[in-house]
Amino acid sequence: MSDCPDLPAFLPFQQSAPYAAAMAACGARVRWLEGEAGQILAVERGRLRLVSRVSAPGRAALRRLARWPGLTVVTPEMRVAGFGLVPLVTPLHHAVWTLGPDLRAGMAGKWRNRLAAAERAGLHPTRGDSATLDRLLAEEARQRKARGYRALSAGFTRALPGHAMRHWCWQLAGETAAAMSFVVHGTTATYHLGWASQAARAAGVHAIMLTRAAEALRDEGIRWLDLGSVDAEQAPGLARFKLGTGAGLRQLGATCLILP
Repeated sequence: MSDCPDLPAFLPFQQSAPYAAAMAACGARVRWLEGEAGQILAVERGRLRLVSRVSAPGRAALRRLARWPGLTVVTPEMRVAGFGLVPLVTPLHHAVWTLGPDLRAGMAGKWRNRLAAAERAGLHPTRGDSATLDRLLAEEARQRKARGYRALSAGFTRALPGHAMRHWCWQLAGETAAAMSFVVHGTTATYHLGWASQAARAAGVHAIMLTRAAEALRDEGIRWLDLGSVDAEQAPGLARFKLGTGAGLRQLGATCLILP
């Protein structure tokens, strides 16, 4: 487990102001609770309180989050166990890329070769705009339906503050053929959405687009890029792609029902 960031400088998306703004715009109650290490974002719907990726220092701190007249489900940023914590979902692993001066230094050999091949082929991803997001949302929805996975709604994405969004695209014959979207929050960014046409996949666009985006994020002062969860059993190819960047594995705690 290399190159994993230390807390509290690393900020998970689910504990950020952009996430809170989008959740509120989508009708959830958003509360900032006082924690030992600072404010903690809780999202409430009815009598259910969700606290995702919180860096609470221990069991007692988590149980304090459940002191309200409803159910509390928490995913801690690290392993926490003990009385009052009822595991519901096994821990996930996330790939977190430390955006240092030389991004290529930590890349796997095959990943670096794929990037070099795309550069030799003259592939040039560029910054995107609102039209890029429109195309990305439409294509990602079709992709999600075809592959049968779940994701945050298009309404949530559109509710994210525009200043926090970074879009990238690749054009083929004047049309967007691949796109990615990232959310910036503090000195951390999160890979939010991505899509590539068959032509873009054949050309190897994703590697060079992700690299150009990471370089741009680094140059604006972003220190870490969260590439999302890694599941080597269900999606081994995607896991290899994420970790091939040189990203480190970060194991979260189990999602738990918390008793007060």
